[in-house]
Amino acid sequence: MTIPQIITIDGPAGAGKSTLARALARRLVWSYLDTGALYRALALASVDQGLDPNNQAASEDLAVRLNLTVQPTSEGTVILVDGADVTNRLRDPEVSRNASIISAWPGVRASLLSLQRKLGARGQVVAEGRDMGTVVFPTAGLKFFLTASPETRARRRHLEFLEKGDGASLETVLADILARDEADRNRSIAPLTSPQDALTIDSTNIDAEAVLKVMFKAFRNRFLKGSAD
Repeated sequence: MTIPQIITIDGPAGAGKSTLARALARRLVWSYLDTGALYRALALASVDQGLDPNNQAASEDLAVRLNLTVQPTSEGTVILVDGADVTNRLRDPEVSRNASIISAWPGVRASLLSLQRKLGARGQVVAEGRDMGTVVFPTAGLKFFLTASPETRARRRHLEFLEKGDGASLETVLADILARDEADRNRSIAPLTSPQDALTIDSTNIDAEAVLKVMFKAFRNRFLKGSAD
C-alpha cells in the first residue's frame, strides 16, 4: 500500500486552510506544517525591529539572519524567534498585511523554501500555504485547493479577531482580504494559483467538518482503496 508522505492544502487568506490542515493531520496522526506562519514570523520580526516590509534588501537580509525554529505537531506549528515562542502573535492584522508584502520578495522565498522542504522531508506532513502544491512540494501525494467567497472568509477572520479581543471592523477585515487576494494573485514570484492536479473545494456554504470528510474521502480513495470508512 502506497501512503503519500506529503499532503498540500493551498488557498487564499481566510479559506480555512489552517483549521482543515490541523484537523486532517490529527485524523491521520501526521504532522501539520503551517508554512504561512514562517512568513508571518518574519513579518512579526520586521514589525518588532521597525523595518519597512517594502524595503526588499532589508526584508531579504532579515530572512537570512533570523533565528527561526519550527516545531510541526499534529496540533499546530510552533514558531520560535530567537528562542521566544511567537505563535500567538502571528495572526495580528499588521503582521498579516506585512507578511503579504514580505513574502513577495525573491530572496525571502528562497531563504524559507529550503527550510520548508527540510521540514517536509520528514514525511507524513500536511502542509498548508499558498504555493505548497505548485512550488514547495510539487510532487506531493495529494493536493487540495481550498477556497470560499471573500465575504465568507472575511466573516471567519473577523470572528477570529473578536475572540482575540481585536476590534477591527468587518469592513476593514474584508478590505484586507481583498487587498491580500490581489497581492497574492499578482505577485511575480509564486503567485497564488490552484495546482493543476489539486482537488478544489469551495467551503463558502459548508462547514469545516464537511470539508474534512471530503478530504479524508479523497485520501482514502487514492491511497486506501478498499478500506472501511
